[in-house]
Amino acid sequence: MWKAPAASANPNPKTTMINARLIGTLALIAAASQVSAVNPPPPPPGASKPAPMTAPMTAPAPSAVKPAPAPAPAPAPVKPLVDDSALLAPAKQPALRPHMLIKPPMPRMNPAKPLFGDPLPGLTAAQLELFVDGKADFEKTEDVEGGLGPIFNESSCVACHSSGAVGGASPRNVTRFGRVTATGFDSLDALGGSLLQDHSILPAAREFVPREANLVVKRNSTPVFGLGLMEAIPDSVIIANVRKQPVDGVKGKAAMVVDVVSGQTRVGRFGWKAQQATVLGFAADAYANEMGVTNRYFPTENAPNGDAAKLAKSDFIQDPEDAPATGLADFEKVANFMKLLGAPPQAPATASANAGKQLFTSAGCVACHVPSLMTGPSKDPAFDRKEVRLYSDLLLHDMGSLGDGIVQAPAGPREMRTAPLWGLRVSAPYLHDGRATTVDAAIVAHDGEAKVSRDRYLKLTPAQKKQLADFLMTL
Repeated sequence: MWKAPAASANPNPKTTMINARLIGTLALIAAASQVSAVNPPPPPPGASKPAPMTAPMTAPAPSAVKPAPAPAPAPAPVKPLVDDSALLAPAKQPALRPHMLIKPPMPRMNPAKPLFGDPLPGLTAAQLELFVDGKADFEKTEDVEGGLGPIFNESSCVACHSSGAVGGASPRNVTRFGRVTATGFDSLDALGGSLLQDHSILPAAREFVPREANLVVKRNSTPVFGLGLMEAIPDSVIIANVRKQPVDGVKGKAAMVVDVVSGQTRVGRFGWKAQQATVLGFAADAYANEMGVTNRYFPTENAPNGDAAKLAKSDFIQDPEDAPATGLADFEKVANFMKLLGAPPQAPATASANAGKQLFTSAGCVACHVPSLMTGPSKDPAFDRKEVRLYSDLLLHDMGSLGDGIVQAPAGPREMRTAPLWGLRVSAPYLHDGRATTVDAAIVAHDGEAKVSRDRYLKLTPAQKKQLADFLMTL
């Protein structure tokens, strides 16, 4: 006869913590599933409703035919046991934020041979602690008890940012949608646009692209290497690269946005449309919109396709979810990690790469992909007047047919931020939607303000194109 194993006198506290969180998460999901089962969601648009079940019809025998009886009076309507207006979601619980059980080790850096994923050089011991703590949260998996969802794209930062090292790019795309009309672009906010969250904690909350959308595009995950250096570049330095008169068709536009953190109007520089100005705002945005974890800058949960009723039945954690009474919130720790994460290390240049660098300049690529920008004066030596070799002007440019059609003010439908080229060798696939698997394909797809430079590239010999690609692989 099988016997249950004896309970351990000294249970593993890590296992106990994991089991407790798992049981709590399953209980919350089960409670919400019962609510959804009482009042199941309507079928998606275009789906046919199932016919009602009826008893099989049998023809009576000839001898059994009788005159039809008088119709009985209609029964009085019966009130359903559970009324929609009285249907309540489970009571909301305070968020129980997940914690890493094992802290990442302190990085071992060799200044002579920097690696992808290293922290910035010259950090203090206190800053290195912030870097390690933030990296732990960057790698941590969110769960339902901690506020994940109810709709989200991934449950951790590293799920989308890992190529080359923690913090890199990835092939992971997200979906944006909207409606283009004669009067302009409609982001379909009331239907959950323009960002689609393609995961949910409950099937009833799953989002879909609404039938009203006639524009659906992909956005590729970007690397977060060197974000602190990019933030430290003064607005005036970026604005100075805007041309009053186009040169080879290139003019550029600074993305003036209201920083969600300070409330001030700043130059946006993060994201494909340069929609965020600060690393902290960028992190807060990602927590709320990519993982569904609300915070003090984004305190409102996204409703599945804008449906408040679905949200009420699937969201049972109090907002804001990442808002500790004391200490740093997790999104703030992640912001510290990204801010202190070093720039991509450059690879040694070969003769072919050096020749390619000259071709990159003569083709006019540097009009947008400016080789370097300078940070401003800072009391922090790690950011004080540093050269940032990102190969971008951080401006918006009209990219013609390469634009994705999405409007994220102040970026118009054809405008995209100049993508930094540093770390290109570990960030494939290329372009905002990941359509290009090679550098050559990415360059050929350029249009709009980049058309003149692209046409010069097309006139290069195959050997010259390889030299230019070899150069880009050193950045």
